[in-house]
Amino acid sequence: MSTAEARGGPLTAVSPLDSGTPAGDSAHRHPGPSTPTAGAPSAATRLNGANGVKIGAAETGTRSPDRAGEPALKGAGAREGEPGRRGAEQGPELAQRAGAVRNQLVDTCEKLQLKALRIERFVNNVLPPHELDLQGGASRARDAVLRRLAAVREACDEEEQRLLEAVQREEERVQHSLLTQRAHWAQALGSLSAVRAQLVRLLTETEDRQLLDCSQEISDRVEVAEGVGEPQDSEHLTFNPRSSQSSLLLNLWANAVLLCRSGQCDPEPLSFDERTVSPLLSLSDDGRTLTFLPRRARQPQQYSPLRFDRWPNALCGRSFSSGTHRWLLEVGRSAAFKVGVSYGSLERKGPGNGARLGYNAHSWVLSHFDGEFCFLHAGRAEPLPLLRRPRRLCVLLDWGGGALVFLEPDSGAVLHAHHQVFTAALHPACAVANESISLLDS
Repeated sequence: MSTAEARGGPLTAVSPLDSGTPAGDSAHRHPGPSTPTAGAPSAATRLNGANGVKIGAAETGTRSPDRAGEPALKGAGAREGEPGRRGAEQGPELAQRAGAVRNQLVDTCEKLQLKALRIERFVNNVLPPHELDLQGGASRARDAVLRRLAAVREACDEEEQRLLEAVQREEERVQHSLLTQRAHWAQALGSLSAVRAQLVRLLTETEDRQLLDCSQEISDRVEVAEGVGEPQDSEHLTFNPRSSQSSLLLNLWANAVLLCRSGQCDPEPLSFDERTVSPLLSLSDDGRTLTFLPRRARQPQQYSPLRFDRWPNALCGRSFSSGTHRWLLEVGRSAAFKVGVSYGSLERKGPGNGARLGYNAHSWVLSHFDGEFCFLHAGRAEPLPLLRRPRRLCVLLDWGGGALVFLEPDSGAVLHAHHQVFTAALHPACAVANESISLLDS
């Protein structure tokens, strides 16, 4: 049972959907005055049928049946001081206008009732399935999150155990090598000390003739002493940091640093130091965009001992000598650029490799040139076969851990990782020989 039927009024008697007449076609239904024709329902009757509400003569403004012959506005005309005849003449016009208003009200009520029915059907028929789907979808999503994170935790626990065991083995290996070397050279020192003591005694306590007779003994002892080799350093005596390296750990760590909120890794945004910017480049007003200049657009710049004069390089003003740091760069469609880090001791003048990023021992960069990517350090290039050309790059620096990582922030893919013990503060460094590159907010 619908809401309207529950209220006591059937809908089928006068609904426009049942009669075939549009709901807003009031003029077609009531072309004449308000006096109903034989067999046609009045506006009050339609409204009564539509809404299930009884409307009496007093509520509709129609004449009472026992006073049908009296003009409807006779009392009103008398109160206004007008003759009853004039009120009688205005009666049909007023009744016609009132009938039009009633028809409009009936149409409005019918529309509101239909709209209420649509809302009721929506609430009863459409929302419940969505509510069930919501509950099921949320439950499945929670299960997926917990299941995947449990898998990640399990993998992390296993990787942690594996890496700790590898570090323990490497520590024990180096410790064993140190103990072996220590024992060996302690024995060698004892042997040398004994030979030396014997030779000193022969030298100081033996007469000349006896000394000549001891020549064979002396030769044997010297041979023993010479048989003791020279100590040499070896990689077997050094802990290998690669024992703690892991692709899983590197990717998890890099993405964790990448996703950390701005301000937790680096509270201040980076900008290029104008004093280092090559005259081959222009620096934006905010100090964060480098643009390669064609020859005709280049202008002489004020001399600075920090400025690169022959290579299109620039360094950031900030440097890092501890902690973990990250910065993002927009490389756009530049066909020639380098991004990375360098020591402040990097040469600035001349066309030599000493001032060329990636071609000396003071700089580490990811380079893109002629459609190819590579990692450059000390003049050695390590090709990077990337599947697609990134528009943005992220550089991660763990100074204390000796790690420099290049990522594509859009996918979180690690493009290259370099491990080395850094010995001085590192500046973010860039070079561009085509279009422009920009530092971005983290």
